[in-house]
Amino acid sequence: MKLIQTLCYTALIIALVSSCKKANLYVDLTEKPVDTSGIHGEVSGVWPKFSTLRVTGDIIIPEGKTLIIEEGVTIIMDTLAKPEVIVKGNLYAMGKTGSPVSFTIHEKARTEANKFGKQWGGILAAPSCGELLLDNAILEYGGATTTESSTSVKMGLYKASSGENLPALWYSNTKGKLVVNNSIFRNFNEDCTYIEGGKIIFSNNQFYTTGITGGEGINIKSGCIADIAFNLFYATNTNALKLSNAGERTPQAHVIAYNNTILNTGWRRPTVKGGSIWVEAAVFVELHNNLFANTRFGIKRDTKKVEDARSVISNNMYYGFDQATVDQFQPSKEIIAGKNDVIGTKAGQNDPKFVNYPLNTAMNNATFNTGWNFQVQAGSPAIGAGTTAFTRNFPNGVGMEKYPYPSPDPSTTIGAFSAKN
Repeated sequence: MKLIQTLCYTALIIALVSSCKKANLYVDLTEKPVDTSGIHGEVSGVWPKFSTLRVTGDIIIPEGKTLIIEEGVTIIMDTLAKPEVIVKGNLYAMGKTGSPVSFTIHEKARTEANKFGKQWGGILAAPSCGELLLDNAILEYGGATTTESSTSVKMGLYKASSGENLPALWYSNTKGKLVVNNSIFRNFNEDCTYIEGGKIIFSNNQFYTTGITGGEGINIKSGCIADIAFNLFYATNTNALKLSNAGERTPQAHVIAYNNTILNTGWRRPTVKGGSIWVEAAVFVELHNNLFANTRFGIKRDTKKVEDARSVISNNMYYGFDQATVDQFQPSKEIIAGKNDVIGTKAGQNDPKFVNYPLNTAMNNATFNTGWNFQVQAGSPAIGAGTTAFTRNFPNGVGMEKYPYPSPDPSTTIGAFSAKN
């Protein structure tokens, strides 16, 4: 009888453990367990792989603390509370291919009415945040508007005022490190990112379906040393990249942006700033091997606050489906020409030969088809037209959490994607 009772008890324990695993319960491996029905307040430790968490209020990673989010974790933001993620310590979101870390909302709320987000805040890193890593992460449906009671406003973070639509990611430590790789930013109301300092790498990311009345893909200010490479920007409301030395922080902003693919940007904000890449305020830029297709303008400068004279631009390629678009690529006082650029004067020249993307797609279209393939086919003028004769800021990496995270090697195939064999 005792043997039977022991076997039954063992079977019960196994069943309970198995059911817990299926439920994807949250267990903090380094701190005390947290109520899985709703997380808010201070957090740190480890959120283990394939967990599902519901965030019902602002969460704060305290200064001197670290939160590690493992692969496959899904973070559901409450659309009534509209939480902010405040990072005063360190954050490492470490997904993997096929099992990303997701900052999202409940599936039923992912509707056309919420296409441009505002359903939660964003990830806001205070100046005390030393390291922030997003690797294989998805950020979507955020960008809520701040109020006087917002934690970020009370803490003096971001623009520290009510009425601001938050970016998906704000980083502000001029001596810190920020790496964003293999990630997706989508369904945000304005800027995807707003960066005011740090050693920075953005590589192999996608930015799409963002911005209603404003909004950049990557918005860089003074205090930043950055490599931006192999990213896809589709139909961002304003620019793919806004590169500026505004803010008078040290060091001077120095951005090397290379091998990016930029499509349909700028058309939904028909103002002087809506385009593809905007440079201003003595920013030091090096722009190489970028592919512009159906963007509203080429690389554009603020003629009243021009870029640093050391800036170098070369080997970029332009395609326009209609003549009006091609005309807006042509060099002028505002539009910057680069050495060895591939730029035509007539509609349809320099067809990049994407594997699967209809080049006559409406230029103000903001709906992204994940089945599109932006690799280029044999015969594309992008193949072999790029350059590798420049030095990246971080060829040896921005070291964090025991990994180097180097910026990727440039490619002589212009754009973010390889040639299809």
